[in-house]
Amino acid sequence: MIVVTVVALMSFLGVLTETSMNTTFPTLMKDFQVSLTAVQWVTSGYLLCAALVMLTSAFMKRRFTNRTLFTWAAALFIAGDLLCATATIFPQLLVGRLVQAGCVGFCTPLMVNIIMDVVPRSKLGTYLGLANVIILIAPALGPTFGGAITAFASWRMIFWLTLPLAVILLICGQFLIKQYTATSRYAFDWARFALLAAALTSLIIGLTALGDGNWLLFGGLMVVLVASAIGFAKLSKTSTRALFSLTVFHQPAFLFSFLPYILLQFANVGINFLLPNYVQGVFAASSFVGGLVLLPGSIFNGLGQPLYGWLLDRFGGKVPLYTGAALFTLALGAMAGWGPRLGVVGMTLAYLVFAIGRSMAFSNSVAYGLKKMPKTLQSDANALYNTGQQVSGAMGTTVLALLMTSISRPGWHQAQIISAGSALAFGLLTASGVVIWWLFVKLLHAKTDY
Repeated sequence: MIVVTVVALMSFLGVLTETSMNTTFPTLMKDFQVSLTAVQWVTSGYLLCAALVMLTSAFMKRRFTNRTLFTWAAALFIAGDLLCATATIFPQLLVGRLVQAGCVGFCTPLMVNIIMDVVPRSKLGTYLGLANVIILIAPALGPTFGGAITAFASWRMIFWLTLPLAVILLICGQFLIKQYTATSRYAFDWARFALLAAALTSLIIGLTALGDGNWLLFGGLMVVLVASAIGFAKLSKTSTRALFSLTVFHQPAFLFSFLPYILLQFANVGINFLLPNYVQGVFAASSFVGGLVLLPGSIFNGLGQPLYGWLLDRFGGKVPLYTGAALFTLALGAMAGWGPRLGVVGMTLAYLVFAIGRSMAFSNSVAYGLKKMPKTLQSDANALYNTGQQVSGAMGTTVLALLMTSISRPGWHQAQIISAGSALAFGLLTASGVVIWWLFVKLLHAKTDY
């Protein structure tokens, strides 16, 4: 677990800076004179770049050593830290965040792949839960950390304070990280990767264009999305180069765990963006209070992981998956129906219930899916789980930012606009909870193929 801890801590720093930035949006908009649509790319762009790196993780596992992948991850984080901390214009800050995304892109799949190499299938849920504690503590600390830094110092300190920790982890990794499986030379499938990158980028930028009311750009990008997807599907039938195996989609255990997994991440990243801005816009709270709203729920989100994983190993999927989906849906329904009347305290409690349910279902959907798949396909499934997680997170931020300001009437002030738009966003997420429940029913009845 020492090796996993080092890798997870590196990923932790990536997630910490990501979630810290969510509470800085109002300050960044003021400092750089940019719109909310532009500034949300600090998160959306980060998640998109992380997703593109994660697409390659199945190939990377077979081609490069664990230590090499970790070194790349740490180097990208350090370079991104320096770019962001010294940014005087918004494009420099954005480039720094895109570079830094490589850290999570490499480290998160690396952590899971190491666990799958050394942990027996019967204990997979428990060990994935233990490893996720470190990564999921970051969302607990991130908003509070970012809010406090922004309120009492400067958002730049988010990057200066994490820089020395990244350097220490880089040095430790050179001595501690080992190799557990053989590597081989493979020809990377650049053509299929480029088509997937074009499709994912078109999707995220297209949603942003839709938010800006640019229907022409949105339509053009959707054409690129469809053409790239078709090209990828055709090329996959004949390609002999390495990326990941599409046969994993023939596994019901993968399909019905992957879909709820990305819906849960869509909701999680979206609401982590939405709530801090909601309480600042509707209740006139400070950025510090905006971060504190997420703290109790995020602590349970992280610290509960070993328990949730043990529940899966001990009782099977029904207890954690059904309970998690129910808590997730009920909390979002309360936010949708009574948001403005809940106040800061009520929203904090609702998010606590949401976070417990989401965390219980989220990590266990992957663990359950991996348990039910052949070992030969686990690294390919891991690549797609992680890629889907990042893309759906980027979509969550973009879509909820769009909905947040989508409803307006003459004479309404900003708080009314945010309140009405957020109610629509909460309603969409509540509906997704019902879909997730149905997908879990299908997952628990899926045939085991190993």
